[in-house]
Amino acid sequence: MIKFITLGPVGSNHQLVVERYVQFQGLEGKASIEFFKTFAEGSARILDGSADFMLQCAVHPETVDTVARYSQGLYVIDTFISPSRDLAVIRDRRAPPPTSIALMNPTRDYTDPARWGEVVSMPTVVAVAQGLREGRFARGLTYASVAAEDPERFEVEEFIGSVDDAWIVYGRERVSGGKLLAWPGSPASKIFAHLRGSAVEVA
Repeated sequence: MIKFITLGPVGSNHQLVVERYVQFQGLEGKASIEFFKTFAEGSARILDGSADFMLQCAVHPETVDTVARYSQGLYVIDTFISPSRDLAVIRDRRAPPPTSIALMNPTRDYTDPARWGEVVSMPTVVAVAQGLREGRFARGLTYASVAAEDPERFEVEEFIGSVDDAWIVYGRERVSGGKLLAWPGSPASKIFAHLRGSAVEVA
């Protein structure tokens, strides 16, 4: 069984995207998915051989440190684009008018934090959702599904929608061969071919 690992907890974008990636690669039934708490932990598991591949959102705060483990034998083996779960600014109807917003720092620029008052930084979007459900926050930037699952309690103050994120796959085998690797028939290649006035060949 091929072991993929990614950041938890269950219900995160990382879970959604690793499941999509395993399906895209035709590995359903041949791969397992496990979760960890930090990418330092995940990197160690790849390097000691207790897991095979790791997925990370490119905008995650630990990405720079993860890529730097190249010197230890952790290699970028693939990259791709995937939409996220729909995001929104959610308010708890039962709470007094909030003067702050809880969010994960990489999502800060998806809205104008100044509109919502003090910013409370959380480690994950899932942590924001949990804080709302537990009553620790009255407003948070998190998954729009939080409001859909309990519309009597939560309302959407600003719908952000799905964001197209870049994702990185890590493994123990270097694949670049010291040269640029890209998809010749990618949507971007077709845009560039159109701009230069020529057809693109799909490899």
